[in-house]
Amino acid sequence: MTAHYLKRILTARVYDVARESPLDEAPQLSARIGNRLLLKREDMQDVFSFKLRGAYNKMANLSAEQIARGVIAASAGNHAQGVALAASRLGCRAVIVMPVTTPQVKIDAVRARGAEVVLQGDSYSDAHAHALTVQAREGLTFVHPFDDPDVIAGNGTIGMEILRQHQAPIHAIFVAIGGGGLIAGVAAYVKQVRPEIRIIGVQATDSDAMDRSLKAGRRVALADVGLFSDGTAVKQVGEETFRLCCQYVDEIVLVDTDQLCAAIKDVFQDTRSILEPAGAMAIAGAKAYAEREGLRDETLVAIACGANMNFDRLRFVSERAEIGEQREAVFAVTIPEEKGSFRRFCETVGARNVTEFNYRIADARQAHVFVGIQIQRRNDAIDIANGLRAAGFATLDLTDDELAKLHIRHLVGGHSPLARDELLYRFEFPERPGALMKFLSSMSPNWNISLFHYRNHGADYGRILVGIQVPEGEKQDFRNFLSGLGYAHQDESQHPAYRLFLGASEA
Repeated sequence: MTAHYLKRILTARVYDVARESPLDEAPQLSARIGNRLLLKREDMQDVFSFKLRGAYNKMANLSAEQIARGVIAASAGNHAQGVALAASRLGCRAVIVMPVTTPQVKIDAVRARGAEVVLQGDSYSDAHAHALTVQAREGLTFVHPFDDPDVIAGNGTIGMEILRQHQAPIHAIFVAIGGGGLIAGVAAYVKQVRPEIRIIGVQATDSDAMDRSLKAGRRVALADVGLFSDGTAVKQVGEETFRLCCQYVDEIVLVDTDQLCAAIKDVFQDTRSILEPAGAMAIAGAKAYAEREGLRDETLVAIACGANMNFDRLRFVSERAEIGEQREAVFAVTIPEEKGSFRRFCETVGARNVTEFNYRIADARQAHVFVGIQIQRRNDAIDIANGLRAAGFATLDLTDDELAKLHIRHLVGGHSPLARDELLYRFEFPERPGALMKFLSSMSPNWNISLFHYRNHGADYGRILVGIQVPEGEKQDFRNFLSGLGYAHQDESQHPAYRLFLGASEA
C-alpha cells in the first residue's frame, strides 16, 4: 500500500490549479522558540487553503460520464472552495452542503466560484449525512473531504514539495488534523522517502477524534466538537486516514483556543498574513512541542494550511492571544476593606504592568478584585499568586479558566440580594438566526433569568452565561429542559469566581 500511495502522489494532477507554495522561515518566532521554524504556506493558494489539491486530484480522475452528472461535497468551507474551483475548471456542476455554522466568508467564496450551496445542520457530520441523501437522489458523485485515496494523494504533494524544497535535516513536520486527509497524505510520502523525519499531528483539545482513536486502537466518534477551529471540527476521522495515521504518525499534540490565537498572532507578526484557527494549528503544535521537549537548534516545519478567517473573529483572537502567548495572567484577589490595603496590594504587584482591573464595593469587610497582569512566562503567574497570598491576600489564579476569561471579567461587581436559588450555566449554540430565541422560548415561564451575558465574538457559535432562578421542586424539569435543548452546556453554579463576584449577596 505504501508504494501505491507513493505512485499516486508522484502522479497526482494538482498543478493545473495549485501552485508549489513557498517554504518560508518565521524569523521572529524561530528566535523565540530557539529552533528554526519553516512555514509551508498553503494559505497562499488561490482558495487560501490546501484543499484544492485533493479535491482537484479526485475530480480530475473521474470519468467523463461522472463529470457530466456533476459532483457533490460536504464541507465546513475550505474543501468546498476546492471542489468549487475544480468544478469550474472542469466545467461540471457542483453542489456543496455546508453546516449552518460555516463562516460567511467561506459561503460567499464558494458561491462566487459558481457552486450551489445548501446549508444544513450544525456540524460537518450533519452536512455529510444530508449530502449523501442528495447524492442518492440526484445521481451526483460524492467528493469526500478527506477519506478518499485520490484526495489523500493530492494532499500528499505537500510532503513531496517540502522534501524537495528543504533537503537538509528536518526534525519534525507538524500537520493539523480534522478528518486526517492532510496528515495521511503528507505522512505516506515523507515516511517512505525520509523515514527519520517525525510526523506530528496537531488537534484542538475539544476536537481530538484522531488522538482518541489512535490511543483506543479504533475509530472513536465524539459526541460534540469545539467550533472555534471550524476547519478541523470533525466528530469521526476517516477509515483510510485512520489506517495511514496508525502506520505513519509518530504522535499528536493537543492545543487549546488560547494557543491557537497566539499562533495566529505569531504568524501575523512574521508574515503580515492572518491564518484561520485551523491554519495556525500546526504552528501552535510546533511551539508546544518545542517547549515540552526542551528542543534547541532543530529545524521544524509547520503547514500553514488555511487563511479563510472571518474578520469579525479577530477581536476575540486579539483578546485571547496575550494569554495564549503566556503574556497575561488573570486573578481574583480578595482585599480587606481597610485603609492601606490597596497600597499594599499595589506594592505586592510591584512594577509589573496591570492589563485589567475591575472592582466594585460590595461588602463592608472585604473587596473582590479582578485583575490582569502582564507576564513573560506561565510560571510568573504562579509566582505572582504565591506573592499575593504571602502578603495576606486570598488569591485565585484564573489564567486557565474559561468562564473567567469569557464572561466574569465583563461582569465583575454584579452581586445582588435578589439572586436567590440562582443556577449558573454556560452554553454554546450555533450562531445563526433563531438560536437565541430557541433557547429563551424553550424555558419555563416560571424560571426567572437573573443574569445574562452574551458577547458576539465573530465566531460561528455563540457563548452565553445565564443565571436562572429555578424553584427547588422544578429541578428535574430544568434537567429535562437542558437535555432537550441540544446545546452544549456546563453547570458553573459552584465556580469560585462566580461566588466571589456575582453570587447572591446578603440582603
